[in-house]
Amino acid sequence: MRTDLCGNLRSSDIGREVVLCGWVDRRREHSEHLAFVDLRDRTGVMQCVVDGGRDLRSEYVVRISGTVQERHGGKSNENLATGEVELQDCTVEVLSVAEPPPFPLDERTDVDENIRLRYRYVDLRKPRLQHNLRVRAKVNSAIRIAMEEQDFVEIETPMLIASTPEGARDFVVPSRMKPGSFYALPQSPQIFKQLCMVGGIDRYYQIARCLRDEDLRADRQFEFMQLDAEASFVTQDDVYQFINHAVRGATEAVTGVRPGEIPSMTWHEAMERFGSDKPDTRFGMELTELTELFSATEFNAFKADCIKGIKVDGGAEYSRNQLDGLTDDVKSWGGKGLVWMKVEPDRSLNSPVAKFCSDAELQGLVDTLDAQPGDLLLIVADRRRTVQNLLGRLRIQIGRPPVTEGGLHFLWVTDFPLFELNEAGTPVPAHHPFTMPHEDDIALLETASGEGFLDIRSQAYDLVLNGWELGSGSVRIHRSDVQQQVLGLLGIGDEEAQAKFGFLLDAFKYGAPPHAGFAIGIDRLAALLAGEENIREVIAYPKTQTGADPMTQAPTPIDDGHLQELGLRVVPQD
Repeated sequence: MRTDLCGNLRSSDIGREVVLCGWVDRRREHSEHLAFVDLRDRTGVMQCVVDGGRDLRSEYVVRISGTVQERHGGKSNENLATGEVELQDCTVEVLSVAEPPPFPLDERTDVDENIRLRYRYVDLRKPRLQHNLRVRAKVNSAIRIAMEEQDFVEIETPMLIASTPEGARDFVVPSRMKPGSFYALPQSPQIFKQLCMVGGIDRYYQIARCLRDEDLRADRQFEFMQLDAEASFVTQDDVYQFINHAVRGATEAVTGVRPGEIPSMTWHEAMERFGSDKPDTRFGMELTELTELFSATEFNAFKADCIKGIKVDGGAEYSRNQLDGLTDDVKSWGGKGLVWMKVEPDRSLNSPVAKFCSDAELQGLVDTLDAQPGDLLLIVADRRRTVQNLLGRLRIQIGRPPVTEGGLHFLWVTDFPLFELNEAGTPVPAHHPFTMPHEDDIALLETASGEGFLDIRSQAYDLVLNGWELGSGSVRIHRSDVQQQVLGLLGIGDEEAQAKFGFLLDAFKYGAPPHAGFAIGIDRLAALLAGEENIREVIAYPKTQTGADPMTQAPTPIDDGHLQELGLRVVPQD
């Protein structure tokens, strides 16, 4: 139906007869007999000179044939790639009429997200989303090429599986053939890719769809896509090289620039310096240790296990209301309070609590934080992990630049704790229950108790980009005795372990190779490469923050007959 795409025509095409198809982006009347129509397709916009009497409205779908010529009057449009030419002597065929769109399709107008998602098929016509989805396609393509270059084989794993405890809630699917029983949708292909290793596949990968019933936010949706990879007879460093090659290839495919080697730091260093296990290293404002400085302090608020501070360059301009707001934020996050001090022109410190500190302590603060006139010092004293968390959140809230600024800063974070503690003080997996403990810490599985569980390191690692966790991986447990020991510490006894993981534990009895793997969020990587703050902008049909789909109205009730067929009954909610 067409010979060319709208956005591809240039001055070198002058004199050619072409046929274009697309949507009417804009119409401008030139005279009673002449009108300019901007015709839009996925590649861009082309100006067409048409009969002013034609009824061509916004978003009509049309086919226009004509001759490429220099723009009317020689006036080029520098804002368009096609701005030096236009289509003249046009013949127009209306392929489909359209009602006025529910919102303007220019990027200058803010539109409520629910309206955008209600009419997502219209929203997708915007150049921004057209660009973003093509960025995503380039990422997928580059990843596949990179993995196949490294001799990985793509294998699809099941979508209907048994429910397993992997940290988030499962989405479940009732079985019609076995009423009262349910499938779960996979939170990840974790167990199946490990079984591929037992099966001798050696190097597996998949761009897998995963589903988790957890609260949505800017970097999280119910369903998401990830590069899932696993390899046998490899070390942690081997996995870094596999994933580095894929990520660097995807970045180059989108930006045209291949990143250099990706640096790494331990989880402990990340928490001490940045107060986060996914540090945004595009900016400074690092956490500075102050505990020793105040070891003999008389200031009761600083009599704590840990004291740290951050320096906000030029932050002395903060008003008292702003500082009170920061203090309220810290308290809302579970902190006892926040100490602030402004650096005066003579480098003395101005603060309501300065009088409670000795001159040596105040001077030590200035020297340790390298404070300069006009800076603001923010200090928290509490338990070490609390201090890290509070100052880490403050650092991001105050200093994080927009996603489009500062470049792409990839980082490996290694040596995560094997366990975290829940509210009851019992251990839960920091990653998942199939992560191999650090070789030097395996003996602690026998002796650890309470907070001692937090000292057991794992052979786990995360890839971080600009403060977003792109993905996680680990060396896996391939010995059934270690696996059963870890499950036991998580409160999963032999009987329950056999019921939930028997097929994995049984497989290990038949010769499981040492293996390791990784999973990286495609949505997150594509969003950051596209310069977006929310992964919804690189997903064709996302859900809202409440998990709803305004276009299809999902989730919806199902009729009583279907419920009866499945052996289900809806319990009324108060």
